Amino acid sequence: MERADRNFIELLQELRVTQTGVQILFAFLLTLAFTPRFPSLDGVQRATYIATLLLAVLAAALFTAPAALHRVLFRRHAKPLIVEMSSRLAGVGLAVLMFALAGSVLLVVDVTAGRAAGIAAGVGTFMVCAGLWGVLPRLVRRSLTRAQDDLVQGRRDAESRSP
Repeated sequence: MERADRNFIELLQELRVTQTGVQILFAFLLTLAFTPRFPSLDGVQRATYIATLLLAVLAAALFTAPAALHRVLFRRHAKPLIVEMSSRLAGVGLAVLMFALAGSVLLVVDVTAGRAAGIAAGVGTFMVCAGLWGVLPRLVRRSLTRAQDDLVQGRRDAESRSP
């Protein structure tokens, strides 16, 4: 139970960081519709705007869901389940946030520099996020696992050599 408590505290810290970013992104997107230039957006730009706005809402909902889950299951001896579900919600939230960030960049660059530049910037943003949030952690985990395996093997070798 103590481990679940520690894991939940760490998860909440992660969610605080990501949720602030999502809130800023969402606020930015909400204000765009009220700018003088918004009526001049073409159909693709409007569709990108709406999709991105909805993705930002979904990301915000996913990042706040652990608080609701905790609230409903509080004092029900379900902390390990809360941690597991919250972790999954955060993972899905990060995936949705990747698309929301890429869509936002696509839209802004499309409006300011053209469609091709917008698509390139959106794809680039997606790739950077996927690399930093998906690929990098897996590479580090693999490296850590290898180092731990080497350490265990080294201990076994040392034990087998000792009298």
